[in-house]
Amino acid sequence: MDSLVFFILALCSLSSTSFIESSKIQNGFTIDLIHRDSPKSPFYNPSLSHLDLIRNAYLRSNSILNKLSISLLSNDEKNESPESIILPNNGDYLMRIFIGTPPIEKLVIVDTGSDLTWVQCAPCVNCFTQDTPFYDRTKSSTFSNVSCDTQSCTLLPKKQQFCGKFNECLYSYHYGDKSYTIGQLGVDSISFGSNSVVQGVNDNVNNISFPKSIFGCGYYNVFTADNSVRTAGLVGLGAGPLSLVSQLGDSIGHKFSYCLVSFTSNSSSKLKFGNEAIISGDGVVSTPLIIKPSEPTFYYLNLEGISVGQKTIQTGQTNGNMIIDSGTTLTYLEQSFFDDFVTSVKEVIGLEEREDTPSPFHYCFTYHPDVGFPYIVLHFTGANLSLEPKNMLLLYENNLVCLAVVPSNIQGISILGNVAQVDFQVEYDLEGKKLSFVPSNCAKN
Repeated sequence: MDSLVFFILALCSLSSTSFIESSKIQNGFTIDLIHRDSPKSPFYNPSLSHLDLIRNAYLRSNSILNKLSISLLSNDEKNESPESIILPNNGDYLMRIFIGTPPIEKLVIVDTGSDLTWVQCAPCVNCFTQDTPFYDRTKSSTFSNVSCDTQSCTLLPKKQQFCGKFNECLYSYHYGDKSYTIGQLGVDSISFGSNSVVQGVNDNVNNISFPKSIFGCGYYNVFTADNSVRTAGLVGLGAGPLSLVSQLGDSIGHKFSYCLVSFTSNSSSKLKFGNEAIISGDGVVSTPLIIKPSEPTFYYLNLEGISVGQKTIQTGQTNGNMIIDSGTTLTYLEQSFFDDFVTSVKEVIGLEEREDTPSPFHYCFTYHPDVGFPYIVLHFTGANLSLEPKNMLLLYENNLVCLAVVPSNIQGISILGNVAQVDFQVEYDLEGKKLSFVPSNCAKN
């Protein structure tokens, strides 16, 4: 395979690059996010049941756990500092981007658990199906290659970078379920989807173009987790140096936020950058945002405990034990902590578990109008996040209600999924190293 990659990429010419050059946007900009299973999605399948959709989302969610477990296991065995195995988790939210000159529209996955932004490129040797033509760098007047001796190339994980015959920077990102993307780093203009709103500039998406965006041009790409959504690639919003957020850097004040709606909503979620991302006023709570050198892609928070009604369960940890991720549907709690949490929920609800509890859930019960769900608060360092039933429960046919929390298979690691984040505006302040929440009607605001 590698020899064929070299043959294809040998056509590339030598060039150098730099990070995105853009003056600071006065007030930031906003992008529509589309849940892949919502009625607004081009991939909406009305024949799938609510339970089918959740099961599919659960399989996608598992990939971030697999990514973490494989990375930690492989580095423990070698007794060396961890190096992330990075590949998208085939996440829940999609956005439109335009790439190249002239700009070509692409629908891509948005993932806060990945760094590299990449699209499938022609001539494609082995790619998954997508509904639009592959990006062709030879037809873009603004494309340039990245050479191996540039800073941009050195920012790739060491085990995922190598050089082509003409010193072009190649990447090879593999994943534990045999998914992968292989290609070359390139530079081109990237602007944002047709529904983007630019505050302080004007409403034309072409005016929010970033001319020197670094991205991966993939010639070998395989997704084994889910082939139902034929997207063109991925936009990485992780904490690593090659992510879109890191590349935009000063131009957005190192800030972004999102406000997520339920996948059953007819409204779009919103992704905001720069000053538009800042949240303030009554109800805002903030907690330290932790970036670990051993896993620089992920955004960690420190969960000190959870209150279920009048009872509080402590985690006993202070070093960043929960990843917040927009592409993971359910919330995962470390196994022993999960056991205590579910026991407390059952005690307060006072209903026995349904015998027909479907996978992947661990606690479901029959809904009755007089059943009260307990008051649940996540206690992060410096911030108490009060959740509503819609953030913790999923309602199915036949009055089946299931807890949207499942056990994590990684010791000491939990994940705050997107169901728990619905109707919160969530701000990531990378420079200030804090993450803030405020309740919001995301379908309206």
